[in-house]
Amino acid sequence: MIHPFSYVPAKEALSIIQSGMRIFVQGGVCTPTYLLHELAKEKDRLQNVEVVAITLKNDIEIDKPEYSNAFHINSLFVSAPIRNAVAEGRADFVPVFLSDIPDLFKNKILELDVAIVQVSPPDVHGYCSLGLSVDVARAAVDSAKQIIALINPSMPRTHGDGMIHTDRFAKMVLHQSALPEESYSSKVGETEMIIGKNISNLIDDGSTLQMGIGTIPDAVLRFLKGHKNLGVHTEMLSDGIIELVEKDVINNKHKAIHPNKSVTSFALGTQKLYQYVNDNPSFAFLDIDYVNDPHVIRRNPKVVAINSAIEVDLTGQVCADSIGQLQFSGIGGQMDFMRGAALSNGGKPIIALNSRTNKGIARIVPHLKEGAGVVTTRGHVHYVVTEYGVAYLFGKNLRQRAKELINIAHPDDRDMLIKYCFDRFKIFLMD
Repeated sequence: MIHPFSYVPAKEALSIIQSGMRIFVQGGVCTPTYLLHELAKEKDRLQNVEVVAITLKNDIEIDKPEYSNAFHINSLFVSAPIRNAVAEGRADFVPVFLSDIPDLFKNKILELDVAIVQVSPPDVHGYCSLGLSVDVARAAVDSAKQIIALINPSMPRTHGDGMIHTDRFAKMVLHQSALPEESYSSKVGETEMIIGKNISNLIDDGSTLQMGIGTIPDAVLRFLKGHKNLGVHTEMLSDGIIELVEKDVINNKHKAIHPNKSVTSFALGTQKLYQYVNDNPSFAFLDIDYVNDPHVIRRNPKVVAINSAIEVDLTGQVCADSIGQLQFSGIGGQMDFMRGAALSNGGKPIIALNSRTNKGIARIVPHLKEGAGVVTTRGHVHYVVTEYGVAYLFGKNLRQRAKELINIAHPDDRDMLIKYCFDRFKIFLMD
């Protein structure tokens, strides 16, 4: 049976949003930019609309100062489009594990009046796909009182938890636009390649991988072509996995759960990746409260979780979401996977970072900057990797940790770190 579909103009669809409502906006590649720009035109009609979202992409318009009376963004993860608004006090940030966000919606801690999502066109049965960002959007559409769908023929159709029938939509708007792309391949430098090789040496055949997007994850993937029978259970996918899948390096054959499938929650990369996962049954895009549940993650063997940091102090505290008092991103899924990997049989939770920033600022530091947030505690950290080697911290006391971390710090920072250790621990650290 072929279902009839009724599309309406954006203005009509957005008319269901009223002052004082709380609305969810899908993020990542699925950020409904067109509808957000149309929503901005409603600023004279609306007041105090709360916008809840994670990782928004592109220019969303409603973050600008002139819309502050109409819209207030209450972000669950600070991404580039809203960073200035948060810093200037025009938007807020909610610290929360990515795996816990669905409970905020389901338990009505953040009760949703409307969810705005960007989806694939409906199939002959009337089902659309949440596409490349199932993550927290699945819980949002299940919890919201009404759903506005932006139907984009450019949106890939992914398998997993993202299917939603057109009967669930209060309004549907048809609009085709290109999806945002992000690639770090050309940005990988010599330092990232050394870090990538250091990490690849920690990965055994048969491991289950979690890694995000960025220069270091991209570099790691380049060094895995000689590995065998790797699996993927990750919160996000990027382009680097494609070659490894095609070479049968990633085949998921040894995973305990979802064998023969790469499990993810969202994808961010280039058109090559988007086309690769489109209608590809070997990829399962699942709800984030399942994908990022440490008790689920631990069920796979040899989980290797690779996550980045802004700075790490000499006791092993990891700041990954802020630069001092500047809120740069969010808690995200780092702790979910760091803990899940630690509990996995043979698992390895890894924090990876350059020893210095591009401006020459140390990232292995005596103590975190004032106002910086601890995303991963010193009790959860096992491996820290820089271009100067691997520090293994699990089971080590504070003095031993300091020595391990100084050994992988930038050589020009080590005298400063050694002096700090003497002042704090009353011991002079020698090689």
